[in-house]
Amino acid sequence: MNKLEKLVYDAVKHNPKVKIKIRNMYQSFYDALPNKKDYSVNPIQAKEGHFFGFHDVSPFSFDDTKVLANKLTIPLRMPEKKDVLEVGYFEIENGQVGDYVKVGESRAWNYHKGCRLQWAGPDHIIYNDADGEQLVSRLYNIHDKTTKKIPYPIDTASLCGKFATSFSYGRLEMTMPGYGYSYDDGALKDVKIPKETGLFIGNLEDGTRELVADLQTLNDQGGLTQYPIENAHQYVTHSLFSPDGRYVSFLYRATVVEDILKRWTQMGVYDRETKQLHFSPTNEMVSHYVWNDKNQIIAYSRVEEQDSHVLFEEPTLQKYKRVAYPQLNSDGHQSFISSSSFVTDTYPDKYRMAKLYKVDIESDKATLLASVNSLKKFQSKAYRHWCCDLHPRMNRKGDMVCFDSVHTGKRALCVMPI
Repeated sequence: MNKLEKLVYDAVKHNPKVKIKIRNMYQSFYDALPNKKDYSVNPIQAKEGHFFGFHDVSPFSFDDTKVLANKLTIPLRMPEKKDVLEVGYFEIENGQVGDYVKVGESRAWNYHKGCRLQWAGPDHIIYNDADGEQLVSRLYNIHDKTTKKIPYPIDTASLCGKFATSFSYGRLEMTMPGYGYSYDDGALKDVKIPKETGLFIGNLEDGTRELVADLQTLNDQGGLTQYPIENAHQYVTHSLFSPDGRYVSFLYRATVVEDILKRWTQMGVYDRETKQLHFSPTNEMVSHYVWNDKNQIIAYSRVEEQDSHVLFEEPTLQKYKRVAYPQLNSDGHQSFISSSSFVTDTYPDKYRMAKLYKVDIESDKATLLASVNSLKKFQSKAYRHWCCDLHPRMNRKGDMVCFDSVHTGKRALCVMPI
């Protein structure tokens, strides 16, 4: 954002309804101008009709020979329970994305986070599905092509593939339409702060799961009670294992269901060894984050009343520093290249161009990797997300990025060397 855009954004960021109206009016003025040309530092391979979803887990196999992808079977509209999403992967050889291999189907998905398709260790793929009216997950062995049903939906799997986080997707859909699933999985929608749900950790070997941080405990120990959340429903979302598996991070949120644009967020970390909870010293907002292999977290968040990418330097979240500010002064989805560098995107600007940057934490330098059109028809018409964020995700080696884009005119899974 330029200085004027940043000034207006800061003036209205606490009133999301006004912010969205101003953004739409501002972009509409520039719609009369010719589209800008797409730019990328290297050629982009785009597989139309496919996408992956969120940025927090890598779709690349541990040996970088496969990249996971969802295949759409419906036109551009919000998915319904009956709508099938195909799940599978593309083969990669010598940097070229090859044939698509289907491994299953899902009836529990959305555009923003897919069906949480991901790797659970080097030999298994896991994704969410519905068995009738029950949400489940399916663990697929890529070698013997067998599938095991897990009796609950997952959010993220540990790198070792033995454990997974879980929470209520019905509650998430109530508070953030377009991010959850329209199934009743113990959402307790009539209760604002239920102690029966929150953050779960599941065992993928025996199919059990344990509630490790219920919403009443989060309310008592977290810091959201300093805000006017009396009429808000509390919930957990965006959970993630640290690379070593010891810590589980998550976003602890409160949303007024009658006015879902009123939302307060704090980041939490659960220590699986000590059973302790840690909370970020943030002001109202944490949006997106990922871990690096030093057990550090980069998060777009509001600290000391300023929005920026913030590096939390240890799992208790108390030591931190800003990164690449003010060059990057708008929200983005991060993925680490190495422990000291990451990629992140931006939301579409006034010309509807979404950008992809490489960021060096030590030098605070951000380098443009790509700038691609985000066509107007893919902008959600209400707070129900069918829009397409880039959501960049790095491969394991750190030399190739995967992202979702609509710059070809269709939603597509894109792969580009960096």
